[in-house]
Amino acid sequence: MKKCCIVIAVMMTATAFAQQKDYAVQAVDFTKVKLNDKFWLPRIETNRLVTIPASFERCESTGRVKNFVMAAEKSGKFCTRYPFDDTDIYKTIEGASFSLALYPDAKLEKYIDSLVTLIAKAQEPDGYLYTARTIDPVNVGPWVGLQRWEKERELSHELYNAGHLYEAAAAHFLATKKRNLLDIALKNADLVCSVFGPGKRLVAPGHQIVEMGLVKLYRLTGKKEYLSTAKFFIEARGHYTGYDNKSNDPWKNGAYWQDDKRVVLQQEAVGHAVRAGYLYAAVADVAALTGDDSLLNAIDKIWENVVDKKMYVQGGVGAIGSGERYGADYELPNETAYNETCAAISNVYWNQRMFLLHGHAKYIDVLERILYNGLISGIGLDGKSFFYTNAMQIKNGLSHQDMEAARSGWFECSCCPTNLTRLIPSVPGYVYGQKDDNVYVNLFIAGNTE
Repeated sequence: MKKCCIVIAVMMTATAFAQQKDYAVQAVDFTKVKLNDKFWLPRIETNRLVTIPASFERCESTGRVKNFVMAAEKSGKFCTRYPFDDTDIYKTIEGASFSLALYPDAKLEKYIDSLVTLIAKAQEPDGYLYTARTIDPVNVGPWVGLQRWEKERELSHELYNAGHLYEAAAAHFLATKKRNLLDIALKNADLVCSVFGPGKRLVAPGHQIVEMGLVKLYRLTGKKEYLSTAKFFIEARGHYTGYDNKSNDPWKNGAYWQDDKRVVLQQEAVGHAVRAGYLYAAVADVAALTGDDSLLNAIDKIWENVVDKKMYVQGGVGAIGSGERYGADYELPNETAYNETCAAISNVYWNQRMFLLHGHAKYIDVLERILYNGLISGIGLDGKSFFYTNAMQIKNGLSHQDMEAARSGWFECSCCPTNLTRLIPSVPGYVYGQKDDNVYVNLFIAGNTE
């Protein structure tokens, strides 16, 4: 059922922004929202008391923290499977920072500081930070090129790691006012901006989020190079000449990475669903901050395609297990639905930004559907058991390779649990929006704001 955003005319002092352009509607920051409901508040508390500590413990027990120790010492062997495992620490720090902003905790803050010290030691002198290479640059895994950035387009996730570092650093600085993690992020971002850009290295990041992270750093620092590099990465898509544009295989034609055509020419959601969601959220950010209508028009069309033809009734996206990706229009099988939890999270980020751009209730309708259905199913009430995928149908005797019979405490690829640690405490930030003297009440969650 459609609902309208409730617009309440009130006298409020608008926050001053350094940028000349920005979203038409501004979200009311989660730190200014006080919830007293019986659904989200207990989950935020469970995230603080259970999920975040469990996530840090699992980062230690699985070797993710050890990778930073070895990178700092420049010795040993990368001891987890994926080069993006670094981000599980970054995402948990981000979630913990959101929690600290609402619930000061000296012990937690001290523990985060110890991790930041370790991250700083693992960072190379020029700002490069990627434990899968730094530990032993000669003997790298199959996802990692012999040279920096060599496999960025498809496998290495170097810029993906950087993006999550930036997001964590921004959250940590805003929560604690400490610059220790932020300085690490800025040093890395300055390196990235020196390597990539017009007349420099051209690559479309293989897994998006660096664009969103650079925008966060731009908002904090006002450094225009961060915004221009985010825009450069978006505009880098569709230029690689090594794809086979006659192939229907998304890996061969570039669609898997949303790299088969320029973003401004894209009209439907394709490829890996999490990558896509982060890309579209970043496009919204850059469109808002630069006033680029061509980018805005593209994501408007893509949004219509997703909502009308590629989204399950509970808000899940990425129906196809092979590649965790979008299928063709209306390709939404129930028995084998994939619906990665991270895809739901990225879709929340995107839909909030679409609302901030346009101020229309339809984007909040989708966001709300995802939050209460296709996303929250990814975590158990205990706060430490998770679904990576979110099934639409379970039958006795039916099994397929992606089916999860029950929630798990952790995964070898554990992007979803750590992503939830940062999404859940930020939920109050989706409740209200402000435009001039108007307040938008978007979600039916008991609470208040000033």
